[in-house]
Amino acid sequence: MEQAGYSPSFKKPADIMRMRRKRARSEGVSPNVRKSLSVPGTRPFSPGPSLNAPNRPGGGGQKRRNPFANIENTYNSPKKRATFRSDGDVDDFLNYKNRAPVETDGENSAHYANTTSLSYLDQFVQEAKTSEKLLETPISISKDDSLFEADLFEDGKTTALVKSPQHHAAVEETPPVSECPEYPADWSLKTRLLFTSSHAFSWAEQPKAQEEAQGLTQHCRAEYACLPQNIQDPRSCPELRCGFQQALQYWQHPSLPWLSLFPRIGAERKFAGKSSPWSQDAELQQSMMREWSVSLTSLYSLLKARLCPYFYLCSYQFTVLFRASGLSGAPGLTALLTPTTRGLREAMKADGIEFTLPLLEDKRKSKEHSDECKSAEGEDPHSSASGEHSDQEVDNGVDEDDDDDDSGFSWLKEMGVQDKIKKPDSITIKLHKERSSVCLDHKPESVVLVKGAHTHTLINFLINCKSLVAAAGSQAGLPPTLLAPSAFRGATLQTLKARSVNVKTQVRTGYQDLCSLEVTGPIMPHSLHMLTQLLRTAQKGSFSAGLYTHEPTAVLNVPVCKNAEPKEQVDVGAPSGCGLSPATLQQIVEPASLGKSALRQLHLRGYGYTWKS
Repeated sequence: MEQAGYSPSFKKPADIMRMRRKRARSEGVSPNVRKSLSVPGTRPFSPGPSLNAPNRPGGGGQKRRNPFANIENTYNSPKKRATFRSDGDVDDFLNYKNRAPVETDGENSAHYANTTSLSYLDQFVQEAKTSEKLLETPISISKDDSLFEADLFEDGKTTALVKSPQHHAAVEETPPVSECPEYPADWSLKTRLLFTSSHAFSWAEQPKAQEEAQGLTQHCRAEYACLPQNIQDPRSCPELRCGFQQALQYWQHPSLPWLSLFPRIGAERKFAGKSSPWSQDAELQQSMMREWSVSLTSLYSLLKARLCPYFYLCSYQFTVLFRASGLSGAPGLTALLTPTTRGLREAMKADGIEFTLPLLEDKRKSKEHSDECKSAEGEDPHSSASGEHSDQEVDNGVDEDDDDDDSGFSWLKEMGVQDKIKKPDSITIKLHKERSSVCLDHKPESVVLVKGAHTHTLINFLINCKSLVAAAGSQAGLPPTLLAPSAFRGATLQTLKARSVNVKTQVRTGYQDLCSLEVTGPIMPHSLHMLTQLLRTAQKGSFSAGLYTHEPTAVLNVPVCKNAEPKEQVDVGAPSGCGLSPATLQQIVEPASLGKSALRQLHLRGYGYTWKS
């Protein structure tokens, strides 16, 4: 009984070797040449003593196992079927298989006598083993042929072959062109970036000591090397690897190696259990605050001189973004503070800081516009807004006059029942009036915008603010974190963490290699733009990115120049010499357009961007 999966015409290697030696002896081939008759790429096989040999170890009668007898040696194996390059090869093989054997006597009666066909078999096996081209579609062969298993070739049972990685790369290098060559600036802070591409990120791993040193030097000197337009091998491109190290650098104060000082909002659990020797030492807390005040003052001086484009102040309650003049379309210095509370806004007003609530102003203006439209149509503009407080009261943070609190109850005197009804006290009336203002606390709509010279007053307010530092809890006594793209007094140079991973993902035609690059840390706008610029060239204009936003900072994308007065509309230009590349400066100079949302996904196809916010 024949074993399933084996060809009836399969010959043992011992028989094939015996045929070759016999043919070589008949043709007068020397013994040295006979060794070259074996099929290239196969190991030499020795048949050993026969079964009836008297000196055979272990005695006779025990059948030996053929080491070459496995499914891969038959022409029905998937490996051999995939190497058929054309229908002509299959026809030639079937013609060879179906030819009639020659009946002879003796020990060679089971072999074919046609040596020409045997030579053709050797040539066919050699070509099948050396062939590297895989067919994209399987070959359909008649199911009447007993050489193959019939169930593999029934209707609907053909198996698709896995396409080569080169095929997937060729397909993804020519995607449809996207709409925009650049994406809008995102002023929110990111905690993690995840880039994925069909091309490997191995060039971003394990930089050489010289490349790492060159990247640090370029960052400190604000030098940017020009990348080649077409990089064939990113691993052998020193400009790319140095630029990647340069894009990972940022400056921070304070810096405590055992603590991760970003993010600070809602990070009590992360700080719990960590050593904090300053929490019970008032003198140490004062020393840390003095150093922090020097660093903050240094940053603001660099900002005014347009030598630092922007910086972030991250406390345990709120985040402040300071920007130099000319950025995000603003003619002067700007500062955005989020989230805020009514108490903080009252304290800022008490210190003489003028500010606005840009999101509520937009809401108020849209409401006024709708009221005008309704009045033009003859409707009552206040009919749908009865019982609601004016947004103007919330925007300016100014309460209504309390001089005549009893005026609303004068009608009770006319009725003579003023003594029978209990009137609310002044505190209750005041809380009722401030209800709309209090409901904004800790929400995106509570973002505060400070402009011009009032930003200097805001700096003094932050330095002297008692509630800036937590008085209790795991962050007690710890100054806020300062983050900037440029160096300043007391700053420490930090590096974002990056690692690459290669995985396989299942697609319709099989499995495809998917490479990923993960970057973690406080990722500022300039780092995001520099990384995308590098990957745009290194990944052949095709990659996808998942952007993980620090949610309290998403609202920092609100426009700041919509309501600027005409006298302020002067083109101050981008701050030169601030340490950023011209391409990055060109992006952050444009007015913000994302509103209170942030970028969540970024896709590059055909060197064009699409994004989701």
